[in-house]
Amino acid sequence: MKKTIFLMLVLITFLCVGFNSGKGFAEQPESSYWYPETLLNWSPENDPNAKFNRSTVPLAKRETLFKMNDSQQSDAKLVALSALNPNTSGVPSQGGKEFFANTFSYWQYVDLMVYWAGSAGEGVITPPSADVIDASHKNGVPILGNVFFPPKVYGGKDQWVEEMLSQREDGSFPAADKLLEVAEYYQFDGWFINQETEDGTPETARKMQDFLIYLQENKPEEMHIMWYDSMIDDGQIRWQNYLTDRNKMFLQDGDTRVADSMFLNFWWTNNSQKRSYDKALEIGREPYDLYAGIDVEADGTNTFVEWGNLFPDGESPYASLGIYRPDWAFKSTENMQDFYKREQEFWVGQANDPTKTDENPDHWKGMAHYFTESTVINELPFITHFNTGSGEFFSINGEVQSTQSWNNRSLQDILPTWRWIRESKGEPLEVDFDWEESYYGGSSLKVFGELSKKNATHIQLYKTNLLVEKDTEIAVTYKTLAQDPNFKVGISFTDAPDQFEFFDVKKKSKGKWTTDHVKLKPFKGKNIATISLFFESKKELKDYQLNIGELKVMNKNEGGNKPARPSQLKISDVTFNDGLYANIALQWQLRERDVHHYEIYRHYETGEKEFIGAIPNSVFFIPDLKREGKENQTTLEVVTVNKHFVRSERGQRVVLDWPDYPAPKANFSVSKSVAAPGEEIQFFNMSSEVTESVEWVFEGGSPSASTEMSPIVTYEDEGTFPVKLIARNSEGEDILLKEDYMTISEEAKNLTNLALNQTATASGECAPSEGPSNAVDGKVTDNSKWCAIGLNHWLTIDLGETHRLAEFIIKHAEAGGEPSAFNTRSYSIEVSDDAESWREIVVMTNNTKAISEHRIPLTEARYVRLSIQQPTQGGDQATRIYEFEVHGF
Repeated sequence: MKKTIFLMLVLITFLCVGFNSGKGFAEQPESSYWYPETLLNWSPENDPNAKFNRSTVPLAKRETLFKMNDSQQSDAKLVALSALNPNTSGVPSQGGKEFFANTFSYWQYVDLMVYWAGSAGEGVITPPSADVIDASHKNGVPILGNVFFPPKVYGGKDQWVEEMLSQREDGSFPAADKLLEVAEYYQFDGWFINQETEDGTPETARKMQDFLIYLQENKPEEMHIMWYDSMIDDGQIRWQNYLTDRNKMFLQDGDTRVADSMFLNFWWTNNSQKRSYDKALEIGREPYDLYAGIDVEADGTNTFVEWGNLFPDGESPYASLGIYRPDWAFKSTENMQDFYKREQEFWVGQANDPTKTDENPDHWKGMAHYFTESTVINELPFITHFNTGSGEFFSINGEVQSTQSWNNRSLQDILPTWRWIRESKGEPLEVDFDWEESYYGGSSLKVFGELSKKNATHIQLYKTNLLVEKDTEIAVTYKTLAQDPNFKVGISFTDAPDQFEFFDVKKKSKGKWTTDHVKLKPFKGKNIATISLFFESKKELKDYQLNIGELKVMNKNEGGNKPARPSQLKISDVTFNDGLYANIALQWQLRERDVHHYEIYRHYETGEKEFIGAIPNSVFFIPDLKREGKENQTTLEVVTVNKHFVRSERGQRVVLDWPDYPAPKANFSVSKSVAAPGEEIQFFNMSSEVTESVEWVFEGGSPSASTEMSPIVTYEDEGTFPVKLIARNSEGEDILLKEDYMTISEEAKNLTNLALNQTATASGECAPSEGPSNAVDGKVTDNSKWCAIGLNHWLTIDLGETHRLAEFIIKHAEAGGEPSAFNTRSYSIEVSDDAESWREIVVMTNNTKAISEHRIPLTEARYVRLSIQQPTQGGDQATRIYEFEVHGF
């Protein structure tokens, strides 16, 4: 089956809303995307979201040091092309509110990460989101943005390629200069270039080569440019799958370095990569600059790979490895526990132990079979809370400070190098992350099972290269219900990584977080290679469980001084919604020395405070902060946390002034606007949130009045009746009267979908298979939808003759199985008798639902038009309507 990278690109949801969305701070800042034209117009000064999209975490230094199995090697490298966010639009710059997020955690096997994103409907140039850059850099992994020119069948345009390759009179490339500017400002490490738009010419190929060479000549030395094996020397798209004379010009041209590496397409077999190896040496390049691609998006660990064609027995690898879509582990699961189990099998193998990758030779062996784990733990202090980067609550020093679910990969700790090495003469204890207990953040390390002397268990956790000084010590914070902690801390040294020294942990926990210290002065001058835990009990403990909340290696006399509090804190922007919610942009002076991150709190008049979030950056956005009662002011505080996790004595505070408390705005909806006599009808109060009481008036109905929020009413007589709603609070009231709103008729039993299989026309379509007729065929399966790319599209239905209309039902992207981020946000519905003069019936500006229903007063019309103002929840410009139903008789 012929399958290329572009087919998979367009089938996923891609990331990043750009500055051209025009949102300002009305909503949460989101990650960037551009087309060539908008990239050329971008600058940090004209992009209000730019400062939220910057990383402040420098790229850490990595080391491999020693192997854990004989098959591991360090010559060949590994690049992962991963969709680290599931949606293109609506991805917050600084984390989100969902616990279940793609908190990828096997950085120790990855040498280079490509942020997989971009599509014709949103933008073809996408830098990584800031939280992903932070996590990648913390683990010493360079991360690349993506430049994607899609095939024409999926919206690709010659214009985009031409704009990207346009030159000034002096031969320079403005778009290349912008790529370099973006990477420098956002602080990521380069670009993956993927050109798959057909009908190029030899001139296109030559200009693309010049473009790449220009990047080489003008980029910082450490920046990386990776080329995808797609276009060849005559400008056509023809995947070679190995290094050939047709694609080598995009890697090396004589003595000229064109790209730093090449990702080779997936269809390599037999001696393909041996030929790549030989060709690389022939043109003077390192064979491991070539990454042989494998596609695991669909089948994950069931993907068939001819590993021997890349890693031949008894020989050096022929090329490096490129993995397309390891985010399969996240995409194919529905909860965090299953995601981490599936990801563990992918990276470590079925035995879930990097020392036992050969245990099931016929099954997926995992990346740990071929690649040596790297570590960035090479200087003091080293502190981990086993925080995976998301949680269902947030703890600080063992106390829950927020009960809101969250994700922020900027806060992900360095997680254990090996998952999991458990050595025991009996049945070893289990070890895993625990999202129900946390000392800091949303998770901890849990060791559990039946413990006795017979099954004493040694768990190796971290590979390190830490120099022991005279005051170096290990501090471990733990919690257990057992009478004694029953564990020891183990370390080995770089001169003998497999030989361990063990130190007793003696303090009783009694169900509370407890800290004990191990002094390492006798080992001064040695370098720690491994940190481990050893569990043993003289008594049999059937339900033993211990949680490790913090593990520190540090010098005792360092880190005791409290850091300075933030300075120049201000509210740089704020918008209010209904006088009840505030979107707040905070900003302060960034302190570059010794700061790990900043914590943000809200203070209440009662003296209590609430944790809002944390960030290593010096800007933070608080979305939808709810007013507490009728308070006039809210105090916010920012606290500095240094690299030893010591907090400033005080934070700096700023006060938000709320507007006057608002009077309510009346609004309602109804279960049906056309009903038969005696039929129950439910009315729903949709008034603004500040509404304290309501009063309904139902002329002709029973009851004729009500103060319930959602009353049920019946009408005995046929006719047309008004409905009135009065919404009240202490500040005033608002009256909404809808004349001739309810129609009571025996004919209501004959309501049907008048649009089904009628003639539909539209302003455009994504492809012939996604035309307007799909919106009236009665199907929401088999991808039967009307799709159109761009703004201000419309769909018109001719009902054949004049009908009386009562209800519209729109089935958006999510109803058809696509992400909720693709649901149509802003649209209107008009009706007409002649398709020339139109009357607006429905206006929707903030829909988020998969299926939206609009009941209207009975209205006569032959034509119905759905006009789209904002096709998705974010910046994606593709309208997706699976069904548009028009009910009437």
